[in-house]
Amino acid sequence: MLDVHYYTWLATIGGLLLLLGFDQWVAHRKGEHEFTVGEATRWVAFYVALAVVFGASLWLFGGHQAGAEFFAGYLTEYSLSVDNLFVFVIIMSSFSVPRAYQHKVLLVGIALALVLRGIFIALGAAAIERFVWVFFLFGAFLVFTAWKLARSGDEHDEPGDNRLVTFMSRILPTTEEYDGERVITKVNGKRVVTPMLLVMIAIGSTDLLFALDSIPAIFGLTKEAYIVFTDNAFALMGLRQLYFLLDGLLDRLVYLSKGLAVILGFIGVKLVLHAAHEYGAHVPDIGIAVSLAVIIGTLAVTTVLSLRATRA
Repeated sequence: MLDVHYYTWLATIGGLLLLLGFDQWVAHRKGEHEFTVGEATRWVAFYVALAVVFGASLWLFGGHQAGAEFFAGYLTEYSLSVDNLFVFVIIMSSFSVPRAYQHKVLLVGIALALVLRGIFIALGAAAIERFVWVFFLFGAFLVFTAWKLARSGDEHDEPGDNRLVTFMSRILPTTEEYDGERVITKVNGKRVVTPMLLVMIAIGSTDLLFALDSIPAIFGLTKEAYIVFTDNAFALMGLRQLYFLLDGLLDRLVYLSKGLAVILGFIGVKLVLHAAHEYGAHVPDIGIAVSLAVIIGTLAVTTVLSLRATRA
């Protein structure tokens, strides 16, 4: 079991806050501008490199088991995040967010999502530590989710009304006009909320719904709350730039949902077998090496087949 002291948690959270601050400082220094493919590529490479360095450090100081669990969880979380980008595109379109403001929306929205996910992870870790049967619940949920994802294909329906956004718009005076990147502005001398605040809330709260799939999936790969949290953090940190990098290419990943269904189904079965094993049943307990191989192999095959199928 990974021994994580409280100061390690504090240092990790502090480092993530510094990264978010640095990202915001760079964006503010450049002013309102649209992300280019080259700029997005450099940022994605930067955040992926950070995740690799962190995972390698975890492997070195925490052991190969912890390192392998981190990389398996990171790949799973990042691949699920790519699928979530389809919904982010829909949200941005429904709020008619100018492209120059979209980075700020994603930055604040994902920061909110990270806080909400942190609470969810803490609750999940406490439940798993006390109740082994939770693995049965998580496993059955993931298998059901995989079945739904496989049946629905690669169609991405528009999300329903976000109740939190609807509630906020009812209790707060709002305007339909953007005022730069401001979340509050003045109209006829009165302070009102701009659509920027509402779309940030929509991104952050909608992402929590995605976490209902991804967090149980990562708990299927590791029991360590620290690894689950850092997997989510690094995947979310690089998600903003990935949004701009993959813009226009998302439609080419036609088999992505099928691949994610395979991964979720596999992890769901792994969770059920692990729970049965904990209760003394003579069933195989799938190791992290096999899990990592299945995740990498599935993502590779899915990507290659998608690009070949949509090749002009």
